[in-house]
Amino acid sequence: MKKQNYLVIKAKATEFEQIGELMVRVYSDLEGFPTALEQPEYYKMLANIGEVTKKPETELLVAVSTEGEIVGCVVYFSDMQYYGSGGTANGEKNTSGFRLLAVDSSYRGQGIGKLLIEECLRKAKKLKHDQVVIHSTRAMQQAIEIYEKLGFKRSVDLDFMQGALPVFGFRLIL
Repeated sequence: MKKQNYLVIKAKATEFEQIGELMVRVYSDLEGFPTALEQPEYYKMLANIGEVTKKPETELLVAVSTEGEIVGCVVYFSDMQYYGSGGTANGEKNTSGFRLLAVDSSYRGQGIGKLLIEECLRKAKKLKHDQVVIHSTRAMQQAIEIYEKLGFKRSVDLDFMQGALPVFGFRLIL
């Protein structure tokens, strides 16, 4: 498959079901990540990802190919009180965050995850936020490597447990 350019745009309501299916597929395929049987509420949230757009200051962003195919997605929060994770991240001030980054497995290695992250960083800088906060798990090592290359640093003060799953906090000072 040849490399192509991708565009990051705000998702349309008509795409929410497709995006939810993509997220469930991506997270289900992560080795070492809890299954839908182990964390049914989490997977229900992924499947119904369009619901997050009802929260203020929250956007569902998608990466689309030149043919209009959705190849990746992320949820961006410009107000952390709506971030919705465990731990202390919801209390961070003058901070943006993103969660639920997913790239279709057949499109990995083309910079789509980085492109989605960079759009979140651009939005945070435009708002003159001090930092961007994110979370990840051991099963998401590929994503963690991208975060670290972009300058995110581990922040153990943001760590929490999601059931039996350790979730690790990261922050990027802007």
